[in-house]
Amino acid sequence: MSEPRFRGERLQIMLTPDELRVVDDFRYKHRIPSRAAAVRELLKRGLAADGFASANADAKSTDFGVTDSAPKKGNGRRERVV
Repeated sequence: MSEPRFRGERLQIMLTPDELRVVDDFRYKHRIPSRAAAVRELLKRGLAADGFASANADAKSTDFGVTDSAPKKGNGRRERVV
């Protein structure tokens, strides 16, 4: 019998509605049972990809997003267009 999985650390992230929609679409398309499992699968695929760039040491968390519409600077909220 295999050892039970132990997940000792919790990782919390905030996603925009667009980013969450992309994760959910991936999850449903691949019949993955939970969002957490979908995120783990996406992380596994991303880390296994050839030629991924490492993060710049001066980068902020707002510099990274899942979709092009993710906020890139400021307080994490989209700028209001009037």
